Amino acid sequence: MSKRAIRQIPNAITVLRILLIPLVIVLLFRAENAWELWLAVLFFTISAATDGLDGAIARRKDLISKTGQLLDPIADKALLGASLITLSALGFIGWAPTVIILVRELAVTLYRLAVAKKRVIAASGGGKFKTVVQSIAIPFVMAPLEFLGSWIEFVELGVIWFAVAVTVWTGLDFFRKQIGR
Repeated sequence: MSKRAIRQIPNAITVLRILLIPLVIVLLFRAENAWELWLAVLFFTISAATDGLDGAIARRKDLISKTGQLLDPIADKALLGASLITLSALGFIGWAPTVIILVRELAVTLYRLAVAKKRVIAASGGGKFKTVVQSIAIPFVMAPLEFLGSWIEFVELGVIWFAVAVTVWTGLDFFRKQIGR
């Protein structure tokens, strides 16, 4: 394998993550039974888990690129945003958590794009933590856990609102740090 091809492995993984998004959404929309929901959870989890893989390879092999730094958060936001919109449209969660999370993600992404010609803003520790929390909350809500009893809805609600709180907190922290520059 050529050096050029090796340099593209992290970005190829990111593109693969983006390509899994429609599969997750289709499975959610057409889910007629628990196994289809579990498949959506599986593909969501694979996509979310490979987020760490592409970054780890890029850092370990010194393959960090501006393209990767820009595409990686977009892939995260596309997976999380599309999943949240679908979950709200299907009635798994209300629209308030989805709108709050999407407004924060859109604001941060637009700011990153606005300054991209001058500098690339790499993901912070808080942003990564936010992504992990969202990546746990979303499949937790997707999973067909009704067999556990009605109390699981309360837990799902708590998990989603915790993700909202972390999302808002890290968004405010992001802009506070950017304004301080």
